[in-house]
Amino acid sequence: MPLFYIPDISGEKITPSSAESKHMVKVLRLSEGDIVQVVDGKGGFYQAEIRDANPRKCVLSILNSEQKSGKRDFWLHIAIAPTKNIDRFEWFLEKATELGIDEITPILTARSERKIIKPERLQKVMIAAMKQSLKAYLPKLNPLTPVADLIKSEKNPNKFIAHCMEGNKRHLKDVINRKENCLVLIGPEGDFNEEEIELANKFGFTEISLGNARLRTETAGVAACHIVNLVNE
Repeated sequence: MPLFYIPDISGEKITPSSAESKHMVKVLRLSEGDIVQVVDGKGGFYQAEIRDANPRKCVLSILNSEQKSGKRDFWLHIAIAPTKNIDRFEWFLEKATELGIDEITPILTARSERKIIKPERLQKVMIAAMKQSLKAYLPKLNPLTPVADLIKSEKNPNKFIAHCMEGNKRHLKDVINRKENCLVLIGPEGDFNEEEIELANKFGFTEISLGNARLRTETAGVAACHIVNLVNE
């Protein structure tokens, strides 16, 4: 059954965007009486019937709904430096959304090679991944943020920084606890510098490892996402 993303649902009638309406009627050739599934990105999962198959402005009628569908009992926030090749960063967003993540903050570091992102494009990647993986929650995507600002403002006590420098680092799987919110910092291709790591230590971040292999930025982000989700299964 087709799945569509329609935010801000209220009442018994749903009006999809022009893009989703066109996709229903022109691409999938759906018509009046056909049943579709809808998510609102906030935990709402709906089954609806097409009442007016207008390719510019469809009208759907809600048949049944489930709120807080697939809600997790922990919050995973990954702050990660966008990669020079934006396709690789989009791959991270796609896979993290599929695995399960609640919040993503692109960060600007001393060694960042990409200093500009297009949030609208990244949001589309995440929406497509949410729909593909049949999830009802769309992860929160924050603006590009200087890493020092994030380090200084983060209040979550369960906060970690992954880096490749030598040191007494424990594996992420050994320092996180089930059902606890956490933040994981992932650096750029050239890694965090010493000043950034020292600042993170000063503000209560725990240095962690993601294993013995040296990982690309986007791979490290997906690995961290998978580890936290696996511990919480």
